[in-house]
Amino acid sequence: MENLKVLAPLDPAFEPIYRSLCAFGARAKELNGPTIRIALERNDSLVAVQDMQILPEGVEDETNIRMVERMVKAMLWVYGGFRVTIAGSKTVYEGIKAQYCLGGKREFDFDFMASVYEQPFEVLYAATIEEAPEKKEAAEPIGRHLDGCRIGFDAGGSDRKVSAVINGESVYSEEVVWFPKTNSDPSYHYEGIVAAMKTAASKMPRVDAIGVSSAGVYVANRTMRASLFIKVPEDDFDKYVKDIYIRAAKEIGDIPLVVANDGDVTALAGAMSLGEDGILGIAMGTSEAGGYVDMNGNITGWLNELAFVPCDLAPTAMEDEWSGDIGCGVKYFSQDAVIKLAPAAGIELDPALSPAEKLKVVQGKMLEGHKGAEQIYETIGVYLGYTLAFYAMFYDINHVLLMGRVTSGKGGDLVLAKAMEVLKAEYPEFKMQVNLPDEKSRRVGQSVAAASLPQL
Repeated sequence: MENLKVLAPLDPAFEPIYRSLCAFGARAKELNGPTIRIALERNDSLVAVQDMQILPEGVEDETNIRMVERMVKAMLWVYGGFRVTIAGSKTVYEGIKAQYCLGGKREFDFDFMASVYEQPFEVLYAATIEEAPEKKEAAEPIGRHLDGCRIGFDAGGSDRKVSAVINGESVYSEEVVWFPKTNSDPSYHYEGIVAAMKTAASKMPRVDAIGVSSAGVYVANRTMRASLFIKVPEDDFDKYVKDIYIRAAKEIGDIPLVVANDGDVTALAGAMSLGEDGILGIAMGTSEAGGYVDMNGNITGWLNELAFVPCDLAPTAMEDEWSGDIGCGVKYFSQDAVIKLAPAAGIELDPALSPAEKLKVVQGKMLEGHKGAEQIYETIGVYLGYTLAFYAMFYDINHVLLMGRVTSGKGGDLVLAKAMEVLKAEYPEFKMQVNLPDEKSRRVGQSVAAASLPQL
């Protein structure tokens, strides 16, 4: 995209969504366009709201629908929700409704949200902003319980980590490679989880509580949707996966259990290590996980599934195989991003390798001082800097904490440096700090923070 102050070395077509939204808003203001409201309802009648000034009706209706749809998509995956109200524009409402329906362009999102909230997904119209639902939020404290003997388990897409934690100190941690995303038999997942928990239990005199950090959406410790179990047939998912962590914990004992989204645990790990709040945690691993601890040290109950939040409006942006959408975080802030950029960096990767093994090849090239490998991480850093400005539309941020295997080693330092360069050059008004924990915390901090989730 032209006029970026910091260019993405390997992706000259990158079109940051925040810049496009700002340009769109400026044009709408100049033309004195109407203001619309997007209201998004989720569980417990909680409502997230975003007001947008759009172009006058009849000027460029397709542009209006495109920009509002990207905002609806972002809100859905930041906040979660099953009922979208578009207030103030019948044309935009009809454009959104036509996409978020069975057979529509956003059928994946339509189905996913209906499944998570166990409610039919719907798009409603309100003639005026005054008729739309008003904002209603709630937050609650999370974790930071360090007393006793605890197991912290972190289920990643490429490896599983477990820690034995006694009074806040990790006495044992291990990482084991596994392949949850390619296994259709839920007993594979169950046996891996139990084996990890039993190993940690053997390192302590007793187990008082178990905390689990896992990619996906969890309600009352139940798995509602999770990419880790993507190959498990639906019937088996309902029978064996929804309560998989509850059953696994019972093998250790009848003790407190808390299962949380891995992104929220990333943010909690950051809040604990920095001793501050207003933390947006981003885990760059198999996918992109997000989590947030607000300015009061609470979690919000939002979805925080940043993997599906748009960050690039370029029409040539890569498609995510699961959702069928293009330009979303999973292809920009995960091992998929590294693999995507490798050809442009002059790095050939054996198609027979797993994604985690392909990442290791690139990391090996980094150690050798390969210029293309460095440019991969610099490009991801540019993506991140521009996208953090967009995330700031939804989150009040003091600190951004980067974790996950993509941020290991020198690559993480390059990502951090480029992200800060973008923020300084383009958005000096944002005072957020971007942080990398030390190498050990990057690898196992998640499972230790997970251990602090249950209250005894």
